[in-house]
Amino acid sequence: MNQSIQVENQGAVRFIKLNRPEAFNSFDMKMGRQFQTELDASATDDSVRCIVITGMGRAFCAGQDLKEVTAPDAPNFKVIVEETYNTSIRKMCSMRKPIVAAVNGVAAGAGANIALACDLTIAKESASFIQAFSKIGLIPDSGGTWWLPRLVGMQRAKALAFFGDKVSAKDAENMGLIYKSVQDEDFDNVVLETATRLSKLPTYALGLTKTAFHEGMSCNLEEQLERELDYQFRAADSEDYAEGVASFLEKRAPNFKGK
Repeated sequence: MNQSIQVENQGAVRFIKLNRPEAFNSFDMKMGRQFQTELDASATDDSVRCIVITGMGRAFCAGQDLKEVTAPDAPNFKVIVEETYNTSIRKMCSMRKPIVAAVNGVAAGAGANIALACDLTIAKESASFIQAFSKIGLIPDSGGTWWLPRLVGMQRAKALAFFGDKVSAKDAENMGLIYKSVQDEDFDNVVLETATRLSKLPTYALGLTKTAFHEGMSCNLEEQLERELDYQFRAADSEDYAEGVASFLEKRAPNFKGK
C-alpha cells in the first residue's frame, strides 16, 4: 500500500513526512485522511513530546492536487476543503503539543498555510512561500485569511493574497511570517535541535500556552486575564511544575515528563 504519509520517531520527536514527492507533496483526500490519522496518533501517544511536519523530496507541499478536483468523479469542492484542510488545521491548532513545520522546499497554497498553522516554522533559505490561490481564481484557505493579517498586518496580507508573489524564506522571516530561515546545509540539524529542545520542556504547560495564545486572538483583556488564571491554576497542579520548582531550589537541570 502506497503511504502518502511517512512517520519516523527520533527520541520524543515524531516526524510526519508528506510523501507524494512526484506531485510536490500536494494533497488529495487520501493523503489528508492519512495525515489526520497520524496527527491523532501523535496527540494521544505520551512518548511523543513534539511533532515535526516536513516534506519528502524537493517540496514541502504544493497545496491541493488539482488532478483530484478536475477529475470526472471529483469530490465536491466544499467536501475537499472541509475534510482535507479545515479538519487538519483544527487538529493541529488544538494539539496540546508543539508542532514545528520544517519547510524543505516550496510551500504553496494550502501547503503554505499548513506551515503557518504550526507553532514554529523553520525553512531552508532556498525554500519559498506562495499564496497561489489568486492565480487560479480562488481565495486563501486552510486558515490563510486568519493567519496572514495576524502575522504580517492587513496591508501586506492582502498583497500576498492578491498578487500571489513568491516570498523567499529570508523575506518571510524578516516580515514575521515564519520563525526562522536557515542555511540549507544546517537545516536538518537546526530542525532536530529545535524539536528536541521543545520535547524536553514541560509539554503540558506548552499546550496550555498554545491554547491561550490562540483563544486570546478573539477575546478582550479581561477575558484573557481570566483565562490565564484558569490555565495557570491547571499548570500549577502538574508534575512538571513540581519538578521545575524542585530543580530550581536544588540548582539542577529539570527533568520534565510532560505531565
